[in-house]
Amino acid sequence: MALLDNTRGLNDGVRFGARASGLFETLFGAVIAWNDRRVTRKALSVLTARELADIGLNRGDIANF
Repeated sequence: MALLDNTRGLNDGVRFGARASGLFETLFGAVIAWNDRRVTRKALSVLTARELADIGLNRGDIANF
């Protein structure tokens, strides 16, 4: 007599949900970080050279943000 086990544990769906939510959180966090950097670069780009020098930056440093 052969035994076929076709049952699935209750945690299988939970693990998939956790992975899916973790992926969503990672993706969402990346988008938020990208937007924060974009806003920072935009704010720095409108400053004058003197204002940038006051905070220890120059125009070339803006691309690093």
